[in-house]
Amino acid sequence: MTERSITHGTFSLERTYDVPRERVFAAFATFEGKSAWFGGGDGYTLVERTFDFREGGTERATGRWENGTVSQFDARYFDIVPGERIVYAYEMRIDGTKISVSLATIEFKAAGSGTSLMLTETGAFLDGYDDAGSREHGTNFLMDRMGASLTRALA
Repeated sequence: MTERSITHGTFSLERTYDVPRERVFAAFATFEGKSAWFGGGDGYTLVERTFDFREGGTERATGRWENGTVSQFDARYFDIVPGERIVYAYEMRIDGTKISVSLATIEFKAAGSGTSLMLTETGAFLDGYDDAGSREHGTNFLMDRMGASLTRALA
């Protein structure tokens, strides 16, 4: 029998992007915008993608890594204020096993001609899954990818 356990973790990230907040918000709020950066990068193949960005809407991203591991992200959007904030909850699965459930909030604020983004996430890591900071590291990776996608869009 599996030993049941929960470990909690919270982190916050702040980024400033040199584009208007409407563009940064759109990177989360549109299929095209999010598809430009949301994924595993090298060694990752997207298998399934759904995206319904609205309060009560859901999102799924399932991908396979080169080593055969399958990761699945399933989210539900709870609060959306265009250009200002997004609040959603999501669960992560690895090879079909639920490893975590998280609440994420993203705030967008004008910063001169650019945008300040503040992301805070609280996760419950389940049944022995030892996150050891990998969720924060992965989210930093994704925010860097998003920034690069915004820069590419300017070129």
